[in-house]
Formats: sequence, structure tokens, C-alpha cells
Amino acid sequence: MKKIVAIIGARPQFIKHAPIEMFFKGKYDLITIHTGQHYDDNMSQIFFKELGMSKPNYLLKSGGLSHGKQTAQMLIEIEEILISEKPDAVLVYGDTNSTLAGALVAAKIHIPIIHIEAGLRSFNKEMPEEINRILTDHMSSILLCPSDAAIKNLATENIKKNVFKTGDVMCDMIHIAKTKGLLIENNDEYIYTTIHRPYNTDKKERLISILETLNELPSKVIFSRHPRTKLYMGKFNLIDQNYKNIQFIEPVSYFVNLNYLYNSVAMITDSGGMQKEAYILKKKCITIRSETEWLGTLKNGWNTLVFEDLSEIKSILENPAGKHFSDLYGTGYASKEIYEILKNII
Repeated sequence: MKKIVAIIGARPQFIKHAPIEMFFKGKYDLITIHTGQHYDDNMSQIFFKELGMSKPNYLLKSGGLSHGKQTAQMLIEIEEILISEKPDAVLVYGDTNSTLAGALVAAKIHIPIIHIEAGLRSFNKEMPEEINRILTDHMSSILLCPSDAAIKNLATENIKKNVFKTGDVMCDMIHIAKTKGLLIENNDEYIYTTIHRPYNTDKKERLISILETLNELPSKVIFSRHPRTKLYMGKFNLIDQNYKNIQFIEPVSYFVNLNYLYNSVAMITDSGGMQKEAYILKKKCITIRSETEWLGTLKNGWNTLVFEDLSEIKSILENPAGKHFSDLYGTGYASKEIYEILKNII
């Protein structure tokens, strides 16, 4: 049985890894390294309990460090593990520091790299994630893309060998949640919101502008508040009670988060993954960013970028979205597609 070492480190990667682990069970000797870049015990326990995921074979402690220190520490520890395990390939997801560190180590010691979610581009190199994804793609041996647009991005950079369209494993995760009855309808009416990026939270005037905009919307807002957002609201003395239309909640586990989105009338976010999840669940999304790596979601008004003029949000919410492409990110079987590709290459 071929051995693959998978490297995960952040919440979205846990979500992407779950369907891969479920489908690969018994087909590959799958070893998992959790770098500890972000570690959410509540979320982890939910995955172990609901989906029967295995606990990571290795749990490192790289959280809470600067980008440079974090990546350097991962390089040292991942190298020791890969030399010991001698895998046939290393599997990395997305665009985090964990992704880049895993790919760098594997490239240096000549282990083939499999990149799930290859080819995405926001075209904003001020984002650390953009640097991570570009470098990882250029080191990878097998590039598994969620969309045609991702394949075109790679071709533009002259990456054409072993590039495949597989659909998106996060679509698999939503499919699994539906089939296991983990999405439960309720009759509440609200807009679901997550805001956490520094350019939206770290300046007082900007954060006040976002909160006031949300507070003036005609529908109630349920705001899953990231620790960073909560920290800066405290620093700026922005009191919850001043925003009567906003219900602030603590960060929640993956399936609770997905249910909030599933039952909402719309999504407002600056997250990457939640734009895509909103599209898959047919929820209109407004993204408070000037760019997105999920360009497909922008078709027909399902996702709209708003950054400078937040007053546009209210009118955008009132306009219905157009045609929806249900298979834009696959049909919920990307893990199977990925297995079939790897079976013929590794």
C-alpha cells in the first residue's frame, strides 16, 4: 500500500481533509501531520465524533508565531517526520504557511507533492496566502484544481503537466453533511456574517463603518465574531449593545457554522472559503474585499465584492441573483476523482 503524508494546519484544511481521509481509508497508508498553525479542539472533536476521522499521527505546536518563525519551525519538524516516514508523496491543501512549509520540505528531499486546490489566484501579492499558493503550485508534481479558471491560471504560468480538474473537496463536505442529516432547517430570518481580516478590523474608522452598515440592514444580522474582531472592538471601546440589529455569537464548530449559513437569507464575509460555501448552498454573498480567488462565485450576482463604498450593500442584497451553476465546484465526489487520478500516477 502506497504511503501518503497529508499536512494540515488550519480550520479550512481540516474540512478539506475529512472527505479525503474517509475515501482514502483502506486504499492508501495515509499519515496526517497537524502543524498546530490553528488548533480548534471543539471543531476537531466534532469531526472525530460525527465523521469518524482519525486523530492526526503528528501534532506540532507552531501556532501564535510570526509568519517567518512559524514557517521555519514547521520546516524543521516536518523534515524530520518525512525523513522518518519515507512517504511516496506529500499531500498539501490550499494556501497556508503549513502548505508552503510542507511543499518546501518535500521538494528539497525529492518527494512528489500533491496540491489540492491548485491554481487559485486573487492577483493580490500583499496577501500571504497568494505567495503561498503560487510557490506551492510551482513546486508541485500533481496539481488538482477545483475549476476551469484554476487550470487557466496555471497554464498562464506555464504549468501544464499533471494538472487535473477534480471539483472541490469542500463541496464533498457539504454533500456529506446533507446525506448525514447534519443540516437542519429553521424558520429564523437573518444575514450571517463573519469578518476577520486585518484591513477590516484593525482600524477604528473602518471597523465602525462595517458595524454601522450591518446595524442598519433591514434583516437581523448574526455575527460569528472572530477573536481578532472581538479584540479590536474591545480596544476601540465598541460596545455590543450599541448595535441592536447585530447578534454577536462566539466562533462555532464547522457544522454549526454551516447550519447558520444554510438557514440564512444571505452571507456577508471577508473569508475565502465561506464565499464558496455560500455559492454551493445557493446563498447570496457580499464579500468585503477588493478581490477574490473564487472568481466563479461572482457570476450572475451570487457574490459581489464591496470594499470602498459599504453603502452599496443594502441595494445589492435587494437584487435577486441570476442563474446558478450547481456543478461549478463539482458534484460532491472530488475525493473519488482525486483517488482515481493518484492511483494512475503514484
